[in-house]
Amino acid sequence: MLSPILEFFSSDPKDKKLKKAVEHIIGQKPSNIMLYRLAFMHSSVSKETVAKGYKESNERLEFLGDSVLGMITAEYLFKKFPFKDEGFLTEIRSRMVSRESLNGVARKIGLDKLVEYDGNRRTVLARTSMYGDALEALIGAIYLDKGFQFTRKFIVKSILTQHFDIDTVVSNNPNFKSLVIEWAQREGKQIRFDISEEGAKHNKEFTATIYVDDDSFAVGQGYSKKKAEQTAAMKACEKLEIS
Repeated sequence: MLSPILEFFSSDPKDKKLKKAVEHIIGQKPSNIMLYRLAFMHSSVSKETVAKGYKESNERLEFLGDSVLGMITAEYLFKKFPFKDEGFLTEIRSRMVSRESLNGVARKIGLDKLVEYDGNRRTVLARTSMYGDALEALIGAIYLDKGFQFTRKFIVKSILTQHFDIDTVVSNNPNFKSLVIEWAQREGKQIRFDISEEGAKHNKEFTATIYVDDDSFAVGQGYSKKKAEQTAAMKACEKLEIS
């Protein structure tokens, strides 16, 4: 249920323009335009609600959309690559739903023209993930407005197959460890990779832990030291939003 603040905005004349924009993007008229208005409301222009201490923005929808997008992308890759292991699927999904990728898709479908934000705040303008975040919030809005099957079709048809060349994504194999090391050098951070192992001689599993300034930052597993390090580094890149 939306707050009275957002209900008030339902009569805003800009809603007519927003409805057309949303219909163009998702291929169907929105049933609840207020969900989409909320999806494009950055926290810098959030509205006070009746709930004490809570400002309404697109962050909750972003949380929901992130989960929906991740699950549907996982299903898509699971079916497309029936003989690939969990590590491969995780890595490819990570590349497809990275902040850099989502920002690119968001701009291509025109979300940069729809997001409301306070342009006077330097931190907002510097936050490169704003449009990718809005894309996830849009997915959350679609899910609540149209249901799972419609959302699944939209993600597969309008995002995954239209904006990603899966062969290119697979062949583009970044060295995550090098990216993390380069980041540490730029930021003046001390970084180290610690490796531990478990299991019998012919069935060992390795765990790599990345420490940044002696604080544990990311952990990854694999059946070789290199794979464990790459997995940990990939998770670190996700947290750092680098690729």
